[in-house]
Amino acid sequence: MTGSAQHTQAEAGERYDVFHTDCPARDVVDHVTSRWGVWVLISLRTNDLRFYELRESIQGISEKMLAQTLRALVQDGLVWREVEPTTPPQVTYGLTEFGRDVGEPLTELFDRITRRLTPPNAG
Repeated sequence: MTGSAQHTQAEAGERYDVFHTDCPARDVVDHVTSRWGVWVLISLRTNDLRFYELRESIQGISEKMLAQTLRALVQDGLVWREVEPTTPPQVTYGLTEFGRDVGEPLTELFDRITRRLTPPNAG
C-alpha cells in the first residue's frame, strides 16, 4: 500500500481535490473503502483488539491481507498499534479519534443495510 498520507488538518478554507490522482486524501479514501479496510474499521468500533482477534472477527481475510490493511490504516492515522514486549509480542490495535470519526458513518451504513435485509431464516 503505497502513497499513504498522515491525517493532517487542512488550512482554513483549503480543500483536497479528491478527484486528482495525486491527492493524499484519495489514498486514505482508497484504504478505508478497500475490501478489508471497511471491515477492520467496523470490527474496531467498540473494542481494541489483538491481531488474532481481528483475524477471527473478519471471516475470509488472510493474515497477509490483514497485516497490509492494518499497516495502511496505521500510516493514514486511522488506527493505532501497540506492541507489548512479550514472547511472542502481543500487538493490539484500536481506532484513533480520526478512525472513530471516519468509522462512525461506515457503522451507520452497515446498520442501515442489515436492518433492511430480510433475515436469513425468514421468508
